[in-house]
Amino acid sequence: MDWFVDNMPILSVALGVALLLFLNMKLKLNSVVALIASAIFVGFLNGMQPTDIVNTIKAGLGSTLGSLALIIGFGAVLGKLMVDSGAAQRIASTLLEKFGVKNVEWALIIVGAVFGISVFYEVAFIILAPLVISIAIEAKVPYMRLGITMVAATTLAHSLFPPQPGPTALVEAYGADMGMVYMLGIVVFIPAVIAAGIILPRILPNLNQSVPPLLEKPKEFKEDEMPGFAISLIVPLIPAIMITAATILNMFIAEDTMFYEVINFLGSAEISLLLAVLVAIYTFGLRVGRTMPEIMGSFSKAIEGIAMIIFVVGAGGAFKEVILDSGVGDYIASMMENTTISPLIMAWFITALIRIATGTGVVSAITAAGIVGPLIHTFDVNPVLMVLATAAGSNTITHVNDASFWLFKEYFNLSIKDTFKTWGLLLLTTSVVGLGVVLLLSLFI
Repeated sequence: MDWFVDNMPILSVALGVALLLFLNMKLKLNSVVALIASAIFVGFLNGMQPTDIVNTIKAGLGSTLGSLALIIGFGAVLGKLMVDSGAAQRIASTLLEKFGVKNVEWALIIVGAVFGISVFYEVAFIILAPLVISIAIEAKVPYMRLGITMVAATTLAHSLFPPQPGPTALVEAYGADMGMVYMLGIVVFIPAVIAAGIILPRILPNLNQSVPPLLEKPKEFKEDEMPGFAISLIVPLIPAIMITAATILNMFIAEDTMFYEVINFLGSAEISLLLAVLVAIYTFGLRVGRTMPEIMGSFSKAIEGIAMIIFVVGAGGAFKEVILDSGVGDYIASMMENTTISPLIMAWFITALIRIATGTGVVSAITAAGIVGPLIHTFDVNPVLMVLATAAGSNTITHVNDASFWLFKEYFNLSIKDTFKTWGLLLLTTSVVGLGVVLLLSLFI
């Protein structure tokens, strides 16, 4: 009995996930209801008071939607305007022309990496998903094959490179040199993204998924009907440019100034996306001859298509919050305190466990840094390698408690089984290969 009590945090997560899978896959219950029911179940298993469970669910749902609802909504609108105006087709056809069908994955890796470094993952995904569909249709290849390539590049860049919050926190926790993190991060990024983004989709079977209704291209545009390539690429990059510019400017301005407030207002994900949508209404709407009612029709269809995704992502945040409050992170930390394994492997393993348990990359990275960081002076290892090993662990396989898992599943209209086979496997590949490269680097650095 004492063993069960001592190990209840991790057991409750396992039972909660099992219940969620049963409700969703066996009983075909809607994901939102299944997530909330499983969150309540996990809360009761951990001895939480009923009112505390309710408050935790509200806090998790509110905090998740508070940070993601506008991002997902505006991102979906921007993507829809790109598709309906022919901008996505323009980018697709130009990339195919420049890179060729056989090499188009490399173009997606470059674009995915740029977005992964510059903006929040959800923003990058929502903007790039219609582009992937357009390129796949133009290249006559399964869209999921290219989707895996894009997501592999975006998620790994998001996990490895500052100014994203996870790697930025790791640089500070380990006292690493940020410039070296960028340089060695590229060394880790290239083989990991090749393994997950180029090799993996070519060996995975059954990737011939039907195009999701939200992302179906409404028509084939003629050459003179589409916006130019430069404007088609620059408009969706507005959030990346503004957020990156704000990050750079923050290094040189004081926090208690009006200039700082303005820069960080304009450089927020929500405001930069709103401005991008407003620019897109003109460049991808009025300027190409569409009427305002037609443009707003695209706007409404994008929000309608994304509504269920927003609810599912919010419910996933509620489930995550209950798991966090159950003390899973502290439980894993106590298990790993007295281990004698390599600090690089230990950092990766702790981070991966917390990511799997909580579904949050930033939380797992910061928690692992809190566990391993105070011991960094006792390790004979380069702090930069510790940053990269931890970052690789934060990008490992995830499941039903991860909002990004549900975003990938619902947006691409996949079953949970197929989501594990694609999303889960691509993340696991980037994480394991990334750790392997870090271990190889440790032999020389």
